[in-house]
Amino acid sequence: MKSGDKVTFPFAKKEKEGIVDRVFEKTVYIRADFPNQKGKIVRRKVGEVKA
Repeated sequence: MKSGDKVTFPFAKKEKEGIVDRVFEKTVYIRADFPNQKGKIVRRKVGEVKA
C-alpha cells in the first residue's frame, strides 16, 4: 500500500472508498469524500483497510 492507492475502509457499519494520503507503520491516513465534507482525512489502522 502506498500513497495514491484506492482502498476501502470501514465507516458506520458500511464500507467507504477513499485514496491513501499517508502510510505509516501501523496507521493509514485516507482522503475520502463525505456528503458535507469533500476531501476529509480519516485515520485507520493498517489491518482495517482493504486494498
